[in-house]
Amino acid sequence: MANSTTVREFILLGLTNNHQLAVALFFILLGIYLLTLIENMLIIMITLANAQLYSPMYFFLRHVAWLEIGYMSSVIPKTLANMATGSKSISLAGCFTQMFLYFFLGTTGIILVAVMSVDRYIAICNPLHYPTIMNEQMCSLLVLCCWIGGLSLILVPSILFFQMPFCGPNIINHFFCDNGLVIKLSCVDTGLLEFVNFVVAILSLLGTLIINVVSYIKIISTILRIPSTTGRKKAFSTCASHISLVSVSYSSCIFIYIRFKGSSKLEFNKIMALLNTVMAPFLIPFIFCLRNKQVQDALRTELRRWVVFCKKLR
Repeated sequence: MANSTTVREFILLGLTNNHQLAVALFFILLGIYLLTLIENMLIIMITLANAQLYSPMYFFLRHVAWLEIGYMSSVIPKTLANMATGSKSISLAGCFTQMFLYFFLGTTGIILVAVMSVDRYIAICNPLHYPTIMNEQMCSLLVLCCWIGGLSLILVPSILFFQMPFCGPNIINHFFCDNGLVIKLSCVDTGLLEFVNFVVAILSLLGTLIINVVSYIKIISTILRIPSTTGRKKAFSTCASHISLVSVSYSSCIFIYIRFKGSSKLEFNKIMALLNTVMAPFLIPFIFCLRNKQVQDALRTELRRWVVFCKKLR
């Protein structure tokens, strides 16, 4: 690779060539990024500090928050730095690192969302056995399996990709190193890598989506058999936030994949990739705070504690 690779950096064309629009986008992205960090860190702290939220669902939610912070941070800081300095370059090593983290954390997050669906299935369909099945050790093991699964799926294509030589054009018409575009810049046949990427996409997206769909088909059928309306509403309310999480996580990912393979409108794909990278991590804390009474109550409790603590310091 050292002898055949002449490219030492790539040029990212970014989101726009319009200077005024780029300035506006910089401040918007910076604001959303900082707010997203605060939101997800707040979710992490609340689920750790409040005893009301010591349950498997919030244990998994805490790890989702960590993943969303890492997922967004793998792309946005470099994008903001390039926009602020006017630079468009990214080193070869930086590009590879960005791609690896982006797809590793994204894949791990998708698997974790599927695990949360199984958790909801057990909670609704087997409530008597739920505390025994979803104990602390099992939850920790499932999260570990998500990390291992994400790494396993992304490891083989990453090894193949990192061994590819780049000796021609180095311009990427995107705001980050998207593997679909970087592959096209290689000066060797990429058929095997594209096939491996396709298999990984099918396993990670379609495979986990099937788990989500099957789990919720069983959940809905169980809820519909509950005789009382109040019981049905209560059972469904425990799944409402996660259903929103599934919708946000999968809709943008699948749409981007379909559009990227079937369309040459790269500018449109940039917008969709930006929404997927920025809006999903931004919306998830809102989904679980605005639609979940337990989180709202826990947040109020912690805020009251902080107010009392601050008054004592005075």
